[in-house]
Amino acid sequence: TMVRAAADDSRTLTALNEVFVGHPSHQSARYELSLGSHVERQSSSGVVVSTGTGATGWGASLKRGRHMGDLPAPTSRSLAWFVREAWPSPFTGVDYTEGILDEGEELSLVVGSESLVLFGDGMESDRLTLTWGQSVRVSRAPRALALVDPADLGEE
Repeated sequence: TMVRAAADDSRTLTALNEVFVGHPSHQSARYELSLGSHVERQSSSGVVVSTGTGATGWGASLKRGRHMGDLPAPTSRSLAWFVREAWPSPFTGVDYTEGILDEGEELSLVVGSESLVLFGDGMESDRLTLTWGQSVRVSRAPRALALVDPADLGEE
């Protein structure tokens, strides 16, 4: 399973392990998070959506100290998502900070900062920049990575 982020201007990014949406520096990212009928304005250090493969790295680190159940297994078709360091205020909430996206579900963000960046698999140099009011939808990618073992082909 891979994760896909699709911006409202038709740009997309597909990653094997995870995608990150957040501020390009260490400032707070401001956005509106939507999951199904749940909508919440948030201020945080960003959002990470991880595949089962990525759940052994950044996803596993973000899960520590949280109350959610198991992370997706490496072969799972589900994704785990995490809000990093959500900040409560009179204008921002912290009710939706982690969860699992099953097939057909998506996490949507509308940018509420001057700009946010979106990158996959830790490749910050290969990023998309999103500006105020733009939206991005994150879900399971329509394609998956298939690994071939040479032993299965009769080769060694």
